[in-house]
Amino acid sequence: MEPGGSQRSFALPSQIEDVPGAEGWRSMYPYFTRFQPGDDKRFWFYNSMHFPEPMPAFDTITAEVPYSAIGANTARVFVFPTTLGIEHRIVNGRVYITAIPVTDPAEIERRAALFSERAGFYYQHWDELYEGWKTRIRGLIDEIEAITVPALDDVEDLRVVTESRGVAQNHYLRENFHKCIDLYSKMWHHHTEFLMLGYGAYVVFFEFCKKAFPEISEQTAARMVAGIDVVMYRPDDELKRLARLAVSSGLAGEFPEGCDPDAVLAALAGRGEAGRAWLAEFDAIRLPWFHVSTGDGFYHHHLSWNDNLAVPFAALTRYVRQVQAGESLDRPTAALVAERDRIAGEYRALLPSDAEREAFDQMLGLCRLVFPYVEDHKFYCEHWFTTRFFQQIRAFGALLAARGVLAEADDVFQLHHTEIDQALADVMLAWAAGSEPLGAAHLRPVIAERKRMLEVLRGWSPPPALGPVPEALNDPAVQMLWGITQQTIDSWYSQAASGDDREVRGYAASGGIAEGTARVLHDVNEIGQIRDGEILVCPVTAPSWGPVFGKIKAAVSDIGGTMSHAAIVAREYGMPAVVGTGAATKRIRTGQRVRVDGDRGVVTVLD
Repeated sequence: MEPGGSQRSFALPSQIEDVPGAEGWRSMYPYFTRFQPGDDKRFWFYNSMHFPEPMPAFDTITAEVPYSAIGANTARVFVFPTTLGIEHRIVNGRVYITAIPVTDPAEIERRAALFSERAGFYYQHWDELYEGWKTRIRGLIDEIEAITVPALDDVEDLRVVTESRGVAQNHYLRENFHKCIDLYSKMWHHHTEFLMLGYGAYVVFFEFCKKAFPEISEQTAARMVAGIDVVMYRPDDELKRLARLAVSSGLAGEFPEGCDPDAVLAALAGRGEAGRAWLAEFDAIRLPWFHVSTGDGFYHHHLSWNDNLAVPFAALTRYVRQVQAGESLDRPTAALVAERDRIAGEYRALLPSDAEREAFDQMLGLCRLVFPYVEDHKFYCEHWFTTRFFQQIRAFGALLAARGVLAEADDVFQLHHTEIDQALADVMLAWAAGSEPLGAAHLRPVIAERKRMLEVLRGWSPPPALGPVPEALNDPAVQMLWGITQQTIDSWYSQAASGDDREVRGYAASGGIAEGTARVLHDVNEIGQIRDGEILVCPVTAPSWGPVFGKIKAAVSDIGGTMSHAAIVAREYGMPAVVGTGAATKRIRTGQRVRVDGDRGVVTVLD
């Protein structure tokens, strides 16, 4: 509460004005994404971790489906005691979210009994269930990869008659599109099946540590879980292996900085056996390890490495130079393991009883058990599956373009998936009737207007939070992933009130102090701009940015918590990081000298 008893509050949702020139932004999104009259009484925060840009109409499915799955698993399947699900709203193209807490003690107690039984089963059988999960998620990937877009040939294949199939190909146009949407939904249910339990384990352990060791920081607690190798680092590791092979094969000269990937691949084909051997290794790892998005898998235009080889080649050429110079490409995993065991041993020794030491061992062991899933699922779900998902939707867009409905394939992403359904029905009817689809006249002006509005909306600076400051936050994902705690909110609120532009505060995510030149990136497709020794300032980093961490001195993000991917990757690379600042990308400019204090969670503008 403020002095005098009034409740502290950020700007209310109802006070957010339309961006001039994009007043029609609501037409891009479903009715259930709009702020409601009662939403002014609730706290919302901008999810710049997953949605750092204005949302094209189709891409809103990457909020709609995940929050449906997260809430189902949290509130209905595992019955977390103190939280239900997450609601989302869109304003000026940006996604804001809030968690629905459970505050009634009797209801918390009732839910706790259910949670203990259900979560306990998963924790007790984690390895076995996780292996089953990998089989199921690979099955979903196989299904999304197998989907085809009907060609809508002039005359059906004769086998439709001779085999009495009874169904023409236009039917499969919509059925196969629906399969894509349904598989995406299933994937997200599998995605969150283990994830919330992983965050739950972290929260319990961190709260135990705070109570037992009042002076301990969450970063120190997190370092007890560091140094575990995970699948999400595999794409970067494969690039390093290719770099070593290039040097050992005498091919280093084919990888100059700023090279064109297609030109390099063509040149290697003419370099005899060594060149052919390197290309064979390159082709072997592309599937699946280059199915990694340059973003976090939430926008259609955040292309995979396979779709844009310039991204992995930027890292590959640097790795080649490092190998030539005799530098190690390895992450300091052994040092992290030794450090984590030292820290855990020292804190464990401070506990006064065998019972407390046993509880500490169990909780820490559980955190280390669930850690690989919390990172590995990203590759299978947000990257491999979602890369294939967007590729399939783009293929439906290509058919709509070939039929004259759209000007180009990627225009399909300017339509909500229910609108794509209508466009496909238009084509199905026209093909059946022998006429032309009617969609071009209706959809092309709509798409042109939406593209224009998205460009306008890019210039809007979304507030980090909206609504009254809450009294309690009980959602494990909100704490661990987004870093939204009472401390974070207090920091955002005090910074907004102080007007001090030289200091930005956030989560102390990875220790150490670094000074350097800031490189502020608002779009993941800008990562090629980063130069050696700079300090990365961005809305959020994705695990796929691993190669970038070999160039930078430190990382700063607007959003993220102790166990966010930016924090984990920074610790694995042994560099300072401050996350969850709320507004670093607004208050720091490219070219400014900054100091990042990853021990205190403070970024200071030195210029």
